[in-house]
Amino acid sequence: MNRLQAIRPFGQRIWLDNLSRELLESGALAALVAEDGIAGVTSNPAIFHKAIATDPRYRDDLAQLKTDASLSPEARYEALVLPDIRRACDVLAQVYTDSQGQDGWVSLEVSPALAHDTEGTLAAARRLWAAIARPNAMIKIPATPAGIAAFEVLTREGIPVNVTLLFSLPQVEAVWAAWERGLAARQAEGGDLTSVRAVASFFLSRVDSALDARLPADLQGKTAVALARVAYVRSRQRQSSPTLAALCAAGATPQRLLWASTGSKNPAYSDVLYVESLIGAETVNTVPDATLAAFRDHGQAAASLASDDAGAMAQLAAVAAQGIDLAAEGEALQQAGLVLFEQAFAALLVLTA
Repeated sequence: MNRLQAIRPFGQRIWLDNLSRELLESGALAALVAEDGIAGVTSNPAIFHKAIATDPRYRDDLAQLKTDASLSPEARYEALVLPDIRRACDVLAQVYTDSQGQDGWVSLEVSPALAHDTEGTLAAARRLWAAIARPNAMIKIPATPAGIAAFEVLTREGIPVNVTLLFSLPQVEAVWAAWERGLAARQAEGGDLTSVRAVASFFLSRVDSALDARLPADLQGKTAVALARVAYVRSRQRQSSPTLAALCAAGATPQRLLWASTGSKNPAYSDVLYVESLIGAETVNTVPDATLAAFRDHGQAAASLASDDAGAMAQLAAVAAQGIDLAAEGEALQQAGLVLFEQAFAALLVLTA
């Protein structure tokens, strides 16, 4: 069996963290779906900046868009990428149908400039969702306080959301609480719960990159996996709570944790560290091309996510004993992530100006 396909029996789905016209028009994305079982696609401003800057397939359309002076750079950007999102949704439409809406999702991020603007995020999410006009599109919003507030409202309205830039356990808890409130509000309004889907994107390699230099050698390269495993334990506990049990009985599907930033940044670590270590039921791992190729070549699929809960807790306790506040670190990492996406988005607008 294909090594990537071998992950599927353990209940995890692999998504691709990349999108471009080359992937779409060459048939490469369709081949990844058919051969490797890729079950979704995530995108972000950095991904689209690279695509538009390097893929000649965008050149003519961008030149034509620039002849219309009434269009803003952001409008031109959206005019370039919305067709890509729609086509990716169409490639994954059968996956979406066959999984009854559990898989087959393609996510597009709202402008990072809206990260601290709840109303602006809501307006952008609604507009993009309507413009894509595909049932398997997800709108990606950051897990800032403003973004989490918008997530709650969008869940009530039934718009699928990928909540991104999660780096700490308190952030995960806040996202889960907002999701439950949104579902409860939708139920109270008589809305259908069966079609509502969401993922919570927890970032991994950036955690270890930020912390390793402050940790002794025996603790390095382990904190991100430990955080993910504890987040998973807590999510499973939450699913058995009376509130969530009642919502699930009414047709809701629990929000899934999605492992992001899964390319190993430290060359001393295995290039499949953040895939092999976190395989478990009702989760997603979105991987960049290089990590996908590495796992296809030499990755080992096993039920690893829930294999050492005690060890994960011990790792976090040991990190805390070094004087590191993981909640505060998570906030700092989220802000740094926002800055990176804001820079990528600004660079995109330079391309489309």
